Amino acid sequence: MNSDEIGIVVIGRNEGQRLVSCLQSLRSSPHKLVYVDSGSTDGSTSVAAELGAYVVHLDAARPFTAARARNEGVAALKEISPDTKFVQFVDGDCEVDRGWIDIATVFLQNHPNVAVVCGRRRERFPDKSIFIALADIEWNTPCGEAASCGGDSMVRMDAFDIVGGFSPRLIAGEEPELCARLRERAWKIWRLDAEMTRHDINLTRFSQWWRRIVRSGYGYAELSRLTRRAQFPLYRAESTSAVLWGSPLPAALARAVLIHPFALALVLIYLRVIRIACRRGPNTRMAWYYATFIVIAKFAELEGILKFYSARASGLSFRRIDYKGSKA
Repeated sequence: MNSDEIGIVVIGRNEGQRLVSCLQSLRSSPHKLVYVDSGSTDGSTSVAAELGAYVVHLDAARPFTAARARNEGVAALKEISPDTKFVQFVDGDCEVDRGWIDIATVFLQNHPNVAVVCGRRRERFPDKSIFIALADIEWNTPCGEAASCGGDSMVRMDAFDIVGGFSPRLIAGEEPELCARLRERAWKIWRLDAEMTRHDINLTRFSQWWRRIVRSGYGYAELSRLTRRAQFPLYRAESTSAVLWGSPLPAALARAVLIHPFALALVLIYLRVIRIACRRGPNTRMAWYYATFIVIAKFAELEGILKFYSARASGLSFRRIDYKGSKA
């Protein structure tokens, strides 16, 4: 395939050295590279230009979202490379594996019914904190046909155009929402057993992890409502789970235990959930960490759900929920 038929769109905001590492991982690529910046103040745009990227500055008059950034990146890519057939999306805090773009391209060429293909995203520093280790487990989803992809993926341009790209107003969950619309058009989403990117999520504090999960909960609520009548409704189960497990029920149960010992049986339900979730971790110790945080996350998810419905009831416009202050 001609190198002009493959393009790369990187998005970022104040990613610093992470962006440098990202763009350096792509320097040997012969494909057109677009960097979309969401109001960085750390010189990211100058660095990106020096490293060979075509830079797009998002207008701050409109709210920044990753979805909007990717859409505008595609628009710029079409202008500088009209023959683009496949576009690789990359978050600015990720390094792309040297062989990934070729692997993804060949797969899409050989599978004309697949619109999106992704591979294995790993954390660069999984031992730096428990929160980074949890993210590394989160990225390890099953290979084969999938319901959705993440921020790093290669997308077939004509399929992307048919459904109108990402929904620019979504502050979270824009990738699953795009994939749901693609699947409604009979396109398939695929995850390969291949190394794709190394991600530097840089979560070192509980407060950062909590905000990230609040953001997920907000996305669950928004997408659950948006797709409630769609062929592939999104996050209905996740939203229900967050409400059930993160509601005042735990506090009520704790009080009930003090009043009546038989209420302890209800508390054991939580312990059972933790036990089941333990199967996800790579080892016994990490499994317990993962399971415990899965339960704690329900409370943060519920906060995000309440934020969404509170904003909706107040008629307020959406706003970003930053968890590390550097993501587009």
